[in-house]
Amino acid sequence: MRVIRGLHNFRAAHRGCVATIGNFDGVHRGHQAILQQCREHAARWSVPLTVVVFEPQPREFFAGDQAPPRLTRLREKVRLLRDFGAEQVLVLPFNDALRSLTGREFIDQVLIDGLDVKHLVVGDDFRFGCDRRGDFALLADVGREQGFGVEHTRTFTVDDERVSSTRVRTLLACGNFSAAARLLGRPYSLHGRVVRDQQLGRTIGVPTANLPLLPQPLTLRGVFAVVAELENGERHPAVANVGFRPTVGSDRPTLEVHLLDFAGDLYGQRMTVFPCVRLRGEVKFDGLEALKAQIERDQARARHYLAAVEVDQDYSLPLASAPLGREAISSDYSSADDAADANNG
Repeated sequence: MRVIRGLHNFRAAHRGCVATIGNFDGVHRGHQAILQQCREHAARWSVPLTVVVFEPQPREFFAGDQAPPRLTRLREKVRLLRDFGAEQVLVLPFNDALRSLTGREFIDQVLIDGLDVKHLVVGDDFRFGCDRRGDFALLADVGREQGFGVEHTRTFTVDDERVSSTRVRTLLACGNFSAAARLLGRPYSLHGRVVRDQQLGRTIGVPTANLPLLPQPLTLRGVFAVVAELENGERHPAVANVGFRPTVGSDRPTLEVHLLDFAGDLYGQRMTVFPCVRLRGEVKFDGLEALKAQIERDQARARHYLAAVEVDQDYSLPLASAPLGREAISSDYSSADDAADANNG
């Protein structure tokens, strides 16, 4: 799969495609349905499927720290888009130059001169351009004029509610990881590479693997019972802290993971962490001894939880097989905000 950063890196070999545009944060089952819709057209045209995303996401550009937390980093988003059929991902830098384009300029520069799009799939309330005139109707008009098709996304629902990134975030914030997994089509996870840190955990007998997080709003915060997956595919029960470690002080967020009953060097390895249950929020303790005592209680609770649920010997996740409930794909739309989030969220 090709990842193309900016239109200036687009080449003649990349042109001619079926495309869709959005944030695709989380690449949830609603997004997956859009990608399937696009794949059908790409096969008909015998052209690649191109997904256009923005970095930073538009709401991050305008709202900064007040923007909704991300469900997936760009690296993970690209991997998931590839897994669900995208052959090209065009990453457009969302900056003053891009936001200053009118709706027609965006169509001309990105879709026609850049992508040479054959067919476009977007939400029917998709808006773009500094003049706010870029909408589905304009796309359809220009498509008829220039000879490319424009089609709105199909609605994907679970339990009679639209699947959206906002809905996934809400479930994660409530600690309902099983329900979030049903909407994502997989267990929610955090990813990173283990780095050397202050190594304070070793001084109190609780060595941790530290994975730095991006300085962005956190989807999760607190202490969790988790399953940690190593590069070799091994899975281990663990306890993780997501946040700023108030007892020792930190100016940037960290994912700190203690693997239960594990000994080994993890520095430099990539790790995937699957939260299973929230144990507590972050607390600033009076000192390391008080922190150590609480960590021991957290470990006991995590062991109890992970022993009580049904897991395989390789610690496969119990929530991965959660029932999917009622689900449907249709062409009907509910609220405009939710429809936009289903594609662009």
